[in-house]
Formats: sequence, C-alpha cells, structure tokens
Amino acid sequence: MANQGASTPKKNIASRVTELIGGTVADLGYTLWDVEFVKEGAEWFLRVTLDSEEGISIDDCEKVHRAIDPILDEADPIETSYRLEVCSPGLERDLKTPAHYEFCKGWDVTLKLFTALDGRKTVNGVLEGYDAEKDEFTVNENGEEVTIPKKAVSKIKTVFDFDKVDLNN
Repeated sequence: MANQGASTPKKNIASRVTELIGGTVADLGYTLWDVEFVKEGAEWFLRVTLDSEEGISIDDCEKVHRAIDPILDEADPIETSYRLEVCSPGLERDLKTPAHYEFCKGWDVTLKLFTALDGRKTVNGVLEGYDAEKDEFTVNENGEEVTIPKKAVSKIKTVFDFDKVDLNN
C-alpha cells in the first residue's frame, strides 16, 4: 500500500512539470517526449526528454535547460532537492503514450511481457499500430501479425538495427 502512495506524487510531479514547461519547449521548436521524476541511488532526478525531426544535440539540451530552469525555480513543484537533466530519447526509446505508439508506427520494437505468451516473454517485430479502443498493440513478427493486449506488456521499446544503416552515405 505504501508503494502506491509513493508512486502517485512522482506521477503528479511529472504531470505538473509537463504542464509548466510544455509550452516553452514547444515554443523553442521541440517535442516534449517525456518527463520523469525518479530516484537513482541517493539522488532524485527530474529527467526531461526532448525530440525533434532534426534530432537532439547537446546544444539543444542546454538551450531547453536554460529556458525551463527559471520556470521550475519560480513554480517550485518539487519539495526535495533534485538534479534537472535534459536529454534526447536516443535511438532506442521507451514508448509510454499513445502519441509515442503512433509516432513509432513502422519501427522495430521489443515488447517485454508480464507473463509468457505462447511460451515467451518477449515479442520482437515491427509496430503496426495501437488500437486505443481495444487497448492493444499489433506487431508484425516475421510476416505474422500478432495482437497483444497493452495490459500484458510491461515495457515497449524501439530497437535500432545498425545493420540496416548505410554508414557510407
């Protein structure tokens, strides 16, 4: 029971921060991919993840950090001390929202399952879509369409295949 109460404020912090900085991030020309408030070791991190069609550089992260830091200082949505980290989602990214699923449609993904489905706890394939009404994913796994209920998925992440990249161009 204590864990449920502990996770709720963290989610509320991430939601509140998203509300506070979302407009500024968009005005700067970036997509706010994710906001997390997590404890790693002894420290708390407010991790703001950005994306853009051109990708994200360290300069982009610094630009957004400088823009949102005063907003967060003024609103003071977090009672404990924390480190603000602004980063890119990377080549392999966690998918958490319907917007993420739509954006990454056609990408290679790995779905980790809570319990085994047909004797396996991992499904690899191309994300064909997410049906919000049925709350399920459709993945093309080696030419076969597989439907997986979202409630069965513990994590979905894109997979980058370096063998498919022509480094000569």
